[in-house]
Amino acid sequence: MDARKETIKEKAASKLINSFSKIIVGRGKKVVEFKPSPDNRNDIMKASLGRTGNLRAPAVQSGSSLYIGFNDNIYNDFSSVEQ
Repeated sequence: MDARKETIKEKAASKLINSFSKIIVGRGKKVVEFKPSPDNRNDIMKASLGRTGNLRAPAVQSGSSLYIGFNDNIYNDFSSVEQ
């Protein structure tokens, strides 16, 4: 899906996030990993949504994990797997 054309708002993002067993959020040089549960829902949503209230881009599914946002280390890991 092209996030520039189809945004994912908070309610849909929450539903999407809850369908994964691991959420990895990259923001600049910082990477935070979550295992979704009712106790950390607010923390996950705060890290995953941008200032417009939409799911941050890029968002990439890999197995049961969802990678949100950009961080060089996250995407370097993907490129080493594909080689």
